[in-house]
Amino acid sequence: MDLDLIRRLSQPADTKVILCVLDGLGGLPGPRGRTELEEADTIVLDRLAEQGSVGRTMPVGPGITPGSGPGHIALFSYDPLVYEIGRGALEGTGIGFELGPNDIAARGNLCNLDGSGLITDRRAGRMPTEQTAEVCKQLSTIKLPGVELFVEPVQDQRFVLVLRGEGLSDQLTETDPQREGVAPIEATAITPAGERTADLVRQWVTAADAMLKGRVQGNGVLLRGWSPRPDMPPFPELWKLRAAAVTVYPMYRGVAKLCGMDSIEGAHSFEEEIALVKQHWNDYDFFFVHYKYTDSAGEDGDFQRKQEAITAFDRALPGLLDLKPNVLVVTGDHSTPASMAAHSWHTVPLLMWGDHVRTDTATRFSESQAAMGEIGTILAKDVLPIAFAHAGRLAKYGA
Repeated sequence: MDLDLIRRLSQPADTKVILCVLDGLGGLPGPRGRTELEEADTIVLDRLAEQGSVGRTMPVGPGITPGSGPGHIALFSYDPLVYEIGRGALEGTGIGFELGPNDIAARGNLCNLDGSGLITDRRAGRMPTEQTAEVCKQLSTIKLPGVELFVEPVQDQRFVLVLRGEGLSDQLTETDPQREGVAPIEATAITPAGERTADLVRQWVTAADAMLKGRVQGNGVLLRGWSPRPDMPPFPELWKLRAAAVTVYPMYRGVAKLCGMDSIEGAHSFEEEIALVKQHWNDYDFFFVHYKYTDSAGEDGDFQRKQEAITAFDRALPGLLDLKPNVLVVTGDHSTPASMAAHSWHTVPLLMWGDHVRTDTATRFSESQAAMGEIGTILAKDVLPIAFAHAGRLAKYGA
């Protein structure tokens, strides 16, 4: 839905909406011909599918494989082709780093390189955050001409690199090839505006590699998602409500904060996320609740662990249902099939349950039944307009 139309039609109401995003939810058939979701033990989700309606989302467009940023931006009702947010801005904002007008940020990974400089592990064995923080202190000592430099730990092997100075640009390539067995990519300018920034990044990577040489774990760096702070219409103003994000991972906290949501922090597990929603239930009208573990397992190519992560979500879900939300939405920001060990372009299952929902023939929450559901296949940016309509938060259009 067009944001100007949202502004016109959105209206306050005494209703509560929860959006649960199982990161990378969508999958492909595994050894027994069923997807991770179809193999999971989903007693609660199946009951909700039977009582509600199902469908599928297309995060960005046909054939487009989305990153987590565009996938979430779309679910928050913004067109990801209009409002493009780089991973760097998301990660930086997620850890509370205040990006300024002259800042360019990138999401970084510590990685493992072999003696020939080829990547053997893009995530450095998911290096512990504490170790990454120590490495970031070292990397922060690198000096570059004409700019300030910040290297901040995020979580596990992830960090944020921020360059601050006049005339910086995000018009440069990423150094992360997003696969193993190859060397990191050298940063180069995409347009003439990016020439100086690309040169600075090359200098920093060379210095970082020299500093980390000899480490057994995390002896290289990968950078992607160059971005400044974006300018977006605030979500609470668009929808005339109080909105909160409850996440474990900083990056998803970042995307919500960039959209203007409050971040309720302190959770280290899904159960703790649910506890925080309960604690703040009376303070907000809309809750975005993020569940990362499906995506982590999918990216690791671990079919069984992704299946088990979905089962664990299902078992914890009654904690949110106990709050009696008017509308509950369960979906994903993109598909991450374990068989591909990566994000994919496939549609994502969608479940909507609550007030005024028209039921369909679904008896399970699955890819196959979602394909035949009442909601149909829709763009992800249209999910919340439908959810808020069910919650009485969209006025009639026209006389």
